[in-house]
Amino acid sequence: EYLLPSLERISSPDEADENNYYLISGGGFPSLLDNHLINSVRDINGAGNYDYFIIALDADEISVDDKIEEVNSRIADEGISLGGCELKVIVQNRCIETWLLGNRTVFSRNPTTEEFIACVRFYNVFNDDPELMSKPDNYEESVGTFHYEYVRLMLAERNIRYSKKYPR
Repeated sequence: EYLLPSLERISSPDEADENNYYLISGGGFPSLLDNHLINSVRDINGAGNYDYFIIALDADEISVDDKIEEVNSRIADEGISLGGCELKVIVQNRCIETWLLGNRTVFSRNPTTEEFIACVRFYNVFNDDPELMSKPDNYEESVGTFHYEYVRLMLAERNIRYSKKYPR
């Protein structure tokens, strides 16, 4: 509604006629490619009136270019044909939480919790680019998980709850 207000969201892929979009969650990677890719292409080809197939996903631990190549390779390996539809792959460097860490308005310059203070000491996302942040050496989970925890703590400083299941 913000980027393309002329488009109307539809609730089923076969409802598309003109200036519509259909949006689903692929459940993250690899589920997006393992479970939803082929079915989405079937829906697009069955309807026959889509101009674009947009896949948006996180790069996580690999580069954006490598993630795009991974998607393109899967499509080639599966022998998928999009007919007249153009594929666009949008990759968020690291994860969506990395992007959220760039919100300087929400960042508390006077942190109150030890957990958040430790994150800021490790890497200050107010001063430095969150996309360049990795994770502490002793952090056992992925970089994406660390970014999730960092943003969750950052938002908690402003009494905002955040979870992947309910990101509002």
